[in-house]
Formats: sequence, structure tokens, C-alpha cells
Amino acid sequence: MEALGGYRAKSSSPKARRVAVLLSVAVGAACLLLLQTQLSKPSEPEDFYSFEVKDAKGRTVALEKYRGKASLVVNVASRSQQTESNYRSLQELHRELGTSHFNVLAFPCGQFGDTETGTSRDIEAFAMSTYDVTFPFFSRIKIMGSEAEPAFKFLTDSVQKIPKWNFWKFLVNPEGKVVRFWRTDEPMESIRLEATALVREIIVKKRVEL
Repeated sequence: MEALGGYRAKSSSPKARRVAVLLSVAVGAACLLLLQTQLSKPSEPEDFYSFEVKDAKGRTVALEKYRGKASLVVNVASRSQQTESNYRSLQELHRELGTSHFNVLAFPCGQFGDTETGTSRDIEAFAMSTYDVTFPFFSRIKIMGSEAEPAFKFLTDSVQKIPKWNFWKFLVNPEGKVVRFWRTDEPMESIRLEATALVREIIVKKRVEL
């Protein structure tokens, strides 16, 4: 075979062709492995409702069920000085705004002294029998340190604050983003106004979409 100009083209040797084929196969295999790794890698939750948690009975619950609603997420405790006033106020707000557009979500935490020492079931039963609460209770969690519950850590990371005591409250919008937080002793009236305004926005938006 002649190349342009009348010179004979140099043909590659069998050994060179084998090396080229093996190289192509190796590159293809590496690309396929990389693609499979990317596809199988779980995506990081982008909002609060993307997480899964355990309820008080130990069952897995997808927080996705609350998407489209406003949520007031609270780290609760059974034996805190603020327990009675907070449980009664939270239950009143939960009942007033209704579960169609709003929920209080209670996450017991035992990292503040001996203010929460029972099992998750005991904690839920105590709150229901003593304060007549009807809002959802989840499994007892940690909210600080390396073992912090990922869903709750999302909240604290969002506001760049770690609760210093029980009954911090995080208002989550229908898209799963934190829009406001309150410390333990901040007035419930402020929380009520913010939560009510958010619920009204949800209702208006739904009416417009209809």
C-alpha cells in the first residue's frame, strides 16, 4: 500500500495493535465503572422532607409525607422546667392550624441533663396522657456531636446554630427549607404569627392553582 507521494505506509505491528486494543478495553472498563459508581451513589438530601427518620415505635418514616405543609420541628423533653408550658402551647397551635397544612413534629432529645431519660414509647405515652398532645412523636435522638440525627442536623446546619436547651423550634416551609427558628424561652405568640402567615400562604397558593 502506498501513501501520498508514492511512499509505502508503515503498518503497525501485531503487538502494537494488541496493546492498542487492550488499552481501549481498559479505558472503556474504567469509564463504565465510574459511571456505575456515580449512578449507585445515593444522592444527598437537599431539604428536610428528603430524610427518613424513626417514629416512637421504631418504624421508618419518610418525612416526604409532610411535604407541601408547614412544620414546626421541636426538640422536646419530658422533665424540663419548660415542658408543661411548651407542650400545651404546641398542642394548641397544632390543633388551631390543623394538620391539612401544618404539623408540630416532636423529636425527644436526652442530651440536656436528665430532662429526657425514658424510651421513645414512654416519652410519647407520657406526653399524650399528661398533656393530651396529638402531634407526631419520633424516636429519641441526639442533636449534637457526631451521632446527631441527620434530619435534625440539616435544621441546625441551615441556621448555623446548635440548640443550647430543650424546646428549640424550627419552622420549615412546604419545600423543606428552614425559614425561622426560636430559642426555648422566646414567646409563643411570635411563633404563632409566623406559622399562621406561612399556612395562609399555602392556602392561597392552593386556591390559585385550582
